[in-house]
Amino acid sequence: VQLQASGGGLVQAGGSLRLSCAASVRTFARYAMGWFRQAPGKEREFVAAISWSGASTNYANSDYGRFTISRDNAKNAVDLQMSSLKPEDTAVYYCAARHSTVVETTSNEYAYWGQGTQVTVSS
Repeated sequence: VQLQASGGGLVQAGGSLRLSCAASVRTFARYAMGWFRQAPGKEREFVAAISWSGASTNYANSDYGRFTISRDNAKNAVDLQMSSLKPEDTAVYYCAARHSTVVETTSNEYAYWGQGTQVTVSS
């Protein structure tokens, strides 16, 4: 499984960004997908996750209501729409995949990782 994240950039506080993750795998629909982020000097933390069908989602408390995760199994893609961005959202954002129907929020449950995309929110 290869994952390619894109869509990061520099945005002002209060702005929006849409991250995308393209997966190179034949059976994308069998994978739960997640987004994580890591700020400098901090541990990687959970952002959002979505089940294989898209019917179940989970968000970190800090992101609830501001971020929306979605997927298109026909395109082997998962997106993270981020709005009302804050400077503390600044981090490298990673998409991850786990071969399961179950959504998980811990990074060690995900076996496959993309390279990350930088999101910088200026105040």
